[in-house]
Amino acid sequence: MSVALLVTRPEADAERTAARLTALDIVPVLAPMLERVDLPFDPPAPEGLSGIVLTSANGVRALGPDLVAQLRHLDVFAVGDHTALAAREAGFIAVTSADGALADLVETITRSGITGRLFYPAGRDRSGDLEALLAPAGITLETVPVYAMEPATRFATGVLPRLVGGEIAGALFYSARTAKAFARLTEGRDFDLLRAELECLCLSEAVAAPLVGARHMRLSLADHPSEEAMMALALAFAREQIRP
Repeated sequence: MSVALLVTRPEADAERTAARLTALDIVPVLAPMLERVDLPFDPPAPEGLSGIVLTSANGVRALGPDLVAQLRHLDVFAVGDHTALAAREAGFIAVTSADGALADLVETITRSGITGRLFYPAGRDRSGDLEALLAPAGITLETVPVYAMEPATRFATGVLPRLVGGEIAGALFYSARTAKAFARLTEGRDFDLLRAELECLCLSEAVAAPLVGARHMRLSLADHPSEEAMMALALAFAREQIRP
């Protein structure tokens, strides 16, 4: 019998994760906790730009094909492999993955020796101050909010009964905002049993923090902040559930 896991990522990312879970014989249940809303923005003038910084695949998606075509020759620094893949698929040529978190991205950019202005198509709500982290290296970041992630106000149709009924053994969390939105939807006495029994599989300690604060009792952390590590965590958990 296959184990069912909740995928809380935004829709486009959730579909990729769902495909990988299915390949591992794990049943994905999609329940996006955030929805991307593209914001109107004025892109920086291409003249003088040396590169682009990406902390999310959503930053790539919000740019649109016309702007990507204008900037595709620039060096791109992505926080992780998933974001790097989205950049390559969009048409960017020279893409470097930091394969980690924000600190790894800062180190990758600094070590590259790049100078000049870097364009950062960012989310409206950001957890780290990338500009301040890069300033000591003399790197100027031109940050432009291009999208916002709005939290879900309810679960997708049919998901809540399966959660409450114990049909879903665990949930995958890739961001603190996603975890916070989920925690908000599962607060109150009606969800005491869910918070005690649902396994929360988290990308990092920072991602797990809102769930800890909301008194979710069962949490596991990936060995590394990457999709590969999350799939390894999901597979290990699933095997534990079906072990006789």
